[in-house]
Amino acid sequence: MKAYEVMYIVKPVEEEAFEAIVAKFENLITANGGNVEKTDRWGKKRLAYEIQDLTEGLYVLVTFQAEAAAVKELDRVMKITDEVMRHMIIRKGE
Repeated sequence: MKAYEVMYIVKPVEEEAFEAIVAKFENLITANGGNVEKTDRWGKKRLAYEIQDLTEGLYVLVTFQAEAAAVKELDRVMKITDEVMRHMIIRKGE
């Protein structure tokens, strides 16, 4: 397994909906054989530019270990999740 980080921005929603989204992605990683090491909820931040007529978003940074297939599935699900405005998955260097 290799180490990865995913940063994603969620549309401003209620706290319960936000926690459900974060839990959804953590469960997706673990269900595909990955291991979530740390989840940092940065909270609401102002965006550098307007995205979908929104000026703020909820930032989340997740550090995890997984195989390439799990990362591919995470990327696919994030692309089709309406609440996720932007996401980026990077492989951490050794």
